[in-house]
Amino acid sequence: MILAPNEPGERILLHLCCGPCGEYPLLKLREAGWDVVGYFHNPNIHPEAEHDRREAAAREFARLHDLELVVESQPREELWRQFSSTSKLEHCRLCIYMRMNRVAAYAGRNGFRFFTTSLLVSPWQEHQMILDAGQVTAERRRINFLAVDFRPGYREGQEMAKRDGLYRQRYCGCIYSLQETDEKFRTPYLEEFGLTLDDLPGRGA
Repeated sequence: MILAPNEPGERILLHLCCGPCGEYPLLKLREAGWDVVGYFHNPNIHPEAEHDRREAAAREFARLHDLELVVESQPREELWRQFSSTSKLEHCRLCIYMRMNRVAAYAGRNGFRFFTTSLLVSPWQEHQMILDAGQVTAERRRINFLAVDFRPGYREGQEMAKRDGLYRQRYCGCIYSLQETDEKFRTPYLEEFGLTLDDLPGRGA
């Protein structure tokens, strides 16, 4: 069950990692009585063409569902390529904390008392890490992180995205996750982006 706002219609900032993952969280938050504002900040997504594609899908999602959307995002591929560790876990931690810190900061500056993220709908994400990052950054900004396990609605959300005609990606976002995705999905991406396997970093520990 999602925590209802203290006052009906209280605003909450929903970080959108992409359009499709926003479907189920937006539905449930609105059902619980929240006034939802979307926030797209995902500099982890690259190449740039993929970032722009997902931003466009988030904008279309917002248009279809009459959602106010704030976009503050530029791809930062060089950041990930320069990161010293090749550990997938360390990359995920950096990525998640970076985004949650930015979301919490925006929420705090703009009068939101609560924020959450659509990352919590994916069964493929580091769920506990997301919860920890949300809580830590919320405390730092003296606001509240709404910790919700949206994962039971993942399939429903994907079907909603399909009906909405939204672009549904096949890898998380960074160059490391592109390496790790199934070959049948990775190969078309590489061909489209003009990349080879040599352009991708190794898997690491």
